[in-house]
Amino acid sequence: MDRRTYTFLLLSAAFFFLYMSIRAQVVPPENVEENAVAEVADEDQPSDGDLDSTSQSDSSPGELSPEANDDETAIASTEGSDQWFTIGSMDPASKHQLLITLRNRGGAIERIEVTKRDSEGALAYRRVDTQTGYLGYFAGTAASKVDGVRVNVVGPGTPAAMAKSDQGNTGIKVGDIIVAVGPTAIQTPADLRDSLSKTEPGDTVTVEVLRETGPDQSPTNLVFKANLSQHPLDLVRLARDGGADQIDGNISRLSCLMTLAQVGGKRIPSGERYLKPLGEPSNQFWTASVNTADDGRQTIELETTIGSAAMGEIGGEPVRLKRSFTVSPSTYIVDMDFEVANLGSQPQDLAYRLEGANGITLEGWWYSTKISPNFSGAAARDIVYRTTADGHQLISGATLLKDERSEPEDPFHGIFASDSSDSQKDLKYIGVDAQYFAVSYLPEADESSLSGFSRAEAMIVANESAVEKHKEKAVNVSFYLNSENVRVAPGEAFKQSVRMYAGPKEPELLASHGLGDFVYYGWFSMFSSILSGLLHVLHSVVGNYALAIILLTVIVRGAMFPLSRNAAVNAQKMQELAPEMKKISEKYKDDMEGRLKAQQALQKRVGFNPLAGCLPMFLQLPIFMGLYRALSVDIELRQKPFWSPTGWASNLAAPDQFMYWGDNMIDFIAGRGTGWLGPYLNILPIVVVILFITQQKLFMPPATDEQTAMTQKMMTFMTLFMGLFFFRVPAGLCLYFIASSLWGIGERLLVKKTLPSGKHFNLDDDGDVVDALSVKKKPDGKQSLAERLVNQMQQKQPEPVPTRPNKRKRPPNRKK
Repeated sequence: MDRRTYTFLLLSAAFFFLYMSIRAQVVPPENVEENAVAEVADEDQPSDGDLDSTSQSDSSPGELSPEANDDETAIASTEGSDQWFTIGSMDPASKHQLLITLRNRGGAIERIEVTKRDSEGALAYRRVDTQTGYLGYFAGTAASKVDGVRVNVVGPGTPAAMAKSDQGNTGIKVGDIIVAVGPTAIQTPADLRDSLSKTEPGDTVTVEVLRETGPDQSPTNLVFKANLSQHPLDLVRLARDGGADQIDGNISRLSCLMTLAQVGGKRIPSGERYLKPLGEPSNQFWTASVNTADDGRQTIELETTIGSAAMGEIGGEPVRLKRSFTVSPSTYIVDMDFEVANLGSQPQDLAYRLEGANGITLEGWWYSTKISPNFSGAAARDIVYRTTADGHQLISGATLLKDERSEPEDPFHGIFASDSSDSQKDLKYIGVDAQYFAVSYLPEADESSLSGFSRAEAMIVANESAVEKHKEKAVNVSFYLNSENVRVAPGEAFKQSVRMYAGPKEPELLASHGLGDFVYYGWFSMFSSILSGLLHVLHSVVGNYALAIILLTVIVRGAMFPLSRNAAVNAQKMQELAPEMKKISEKYKDDMEGRLKAQQALQKRVGFNPLAGCLPMFLQLPIFMGLYRALSVDIELRQKPFWSPTGWASNLAAPDQFMYWGDNMIDFIAGRGTGWLGPYLNILPIVVVILFITQQKLFMPPATDEQTAMTQKMMTFMTLFMGLFFFRVPAGLCLYFIASSLWGIGERLLVKKTLPSGKHFNLDDDGDVVDALSVKKKPDGKQSLAERLVNQMQQKQPEPVPTRPNKRKRPPNRKK
């Protein structure tokens, strides 16, 4: 054996023993659970960030994967166990308004719950699509060795965290396995959800868990009693947790993912989300630590390293990524810091990509109508942004879906690029806008713009081919920002900070953060603002928005009473003139121009204005549209009940939803988004239509001819048809219609008694109708608009001038 072979074998053995010793110290050993309480994650990596395709197992609460600097030949922290962390709280004493759940795989946000309390201590914003009790979000996974669901996270202040056991234990813990809720045995996360389907907020339930007490001891069986609460609004959630409003095609992806956008001359290709050698950002494991300051602020710091093996494929050297999320009490703001460090020996040109939030609450997308400044309309989720060049802009989710279907090779919608002008890249905010809530990136408190970004594009987070027709407005959307390319010296780093607003669309609150344009009333904004303000004043007096809407109707209709009386008098005059009008129609049966002139002459002679009775109708239109848009936009009306917050019509900004019939009706009728009426039977729109028809029957004069009878039948038919379109309007708007109709019926009965008993006009005794030929033209020779229109309609077309026949002779046939 020569010296070279001997040296090679010796060094190989030394390297092998050194590697094994380091691995034993850094990599946690496999946690073999003899008692089947805690299992190590053993799962396939999710593809393309779609967490729905991941078959998850339980995760160990031990140490995370190896530190970055221990192995720079590969991507550090790519193997380990899934862990979840929380910042914020649901505990009212903490005064936190957000509870954020993050995951170490991906190092990003999985869920944001709004936990603000009102003056009475109840949740200010709760989910409106469920009335069941809430135990907590567990990110639960099915246990592998026993029947049950492993608890992977417990939010502070949730009913699960506050539960008490008979043995004196407080709170369900991470690592516990829930085996039963009440009498229901639990095997899967679906079983856990179903076990709470018959509960209500305020109920007390028993939760049986298995808890490990020691490595060599059998698990302890504990029984907790938990007082269920209302569901806090899950503002950001995975698509798979969307409940009944979720649609096929939407992808479950973490929010606010981070990865490298550029290394040297290698950029993320157009139409792609990440550099292929670095892998899907949702698969990258990050180390994490949570810190709480004395003032209640909570911060989670995350770190990961991309080693030389992956970086070498794109011509780079190892890089460390750091990021942090900080939440403070009494605010909806999340402070985010980013850092990209060069661990190599040479300077590197580096940039990072930051994705936006996705999975924003759908909030009854199948009935809600969000107002858009664009003619293309809005979806349930839209991308909004503001730049100096473009101002406030909205990109509809439906538009993004349409763009990807038409150009699948380039699915992103450009906002600005690196070669755009400075004013186009001067970004004030960018975010995802929903019906009543929004999640948006903002500049730091002392900055006016989100500087340091070279590219921004919007995108869908969905499989476009799986999104069904008529459900496009519920598509999941997001965006990304690329930082500017920075040359980073060895051992140096560049940092950047961004704030994120995640909360309700309260006008004053949004305006304080420069987001006032998120609230948009449309063309009737003036009426909407006035009516909304008056409605809030009335609510402060009576304490119930349903009563406030009824009082608002009484005030509006009462102010219009003089106009309504004039309309009734005008209708009485029309009935008095009806016989004369009929005579004119019979006399000028075939002469439209003569009939119109005679009718105008008669009305002018007796001093009758036929349009006077239409004034109340025209004045009610902007009031109706203003109130409709106020109910569609004003978050103060959201989840405000007709009577009971858990009973019928518990949300005046939504249909009253008297009874669920989605399982017993065809999809064309009761489908979410695909059905004409929706999955619920609504009572209030039916009452509205009945009252409208009643008004027509009570106060419409009897038909005097076939044309009038046909007109009345058409009006009845249109009223019934209008009920189909109004079947899903907010319950609050139906209350306005009902109160207005009842007022109108009472008003007409009252006005009828106050109308003059005598005749309004002194018609000719002989009853002769007006002769149209005797009606003189105006001194200036001008005709009225109606006369000009009639003349234009009856103008004869000029006869065509006969053309002379072509007398050109044919050339003679030439014979050969």
